[in-house]
Amino acid sequence: MRLDKFLKVSRLIKRRTVAKDVSDQGRIWINGKEAKASSTVKIGDELMIRFGQKSVTVRVERISETSRKEEASEMYTVIKEESNQD
Repeated sequence: MRLDKFLKVSRLIKRRTVAKDVSDQGRIWINGKEAKASSTVKIGDELMIRFGQKSVTVRVERISETSRKEEASEMYTVIKEESNQD
């Protein structure tokens, strides 16, 4: 599944256009490598996403074309959350 679609379906980022913009700005990594919106996400991949003052690392647990709000959080496990403030 494309990275931008995974971020939207899993609700890590609410809109696909925002997910594309964030990845195009170089703020998302898959398994330690900078990722584009079109990068492929697989089960077991680790995503690190920088949101302004916060970084979140998640492991992909499930891939699904669609998900209800209650199921979205089952698509990933949060491994680490850090504040980027100095």
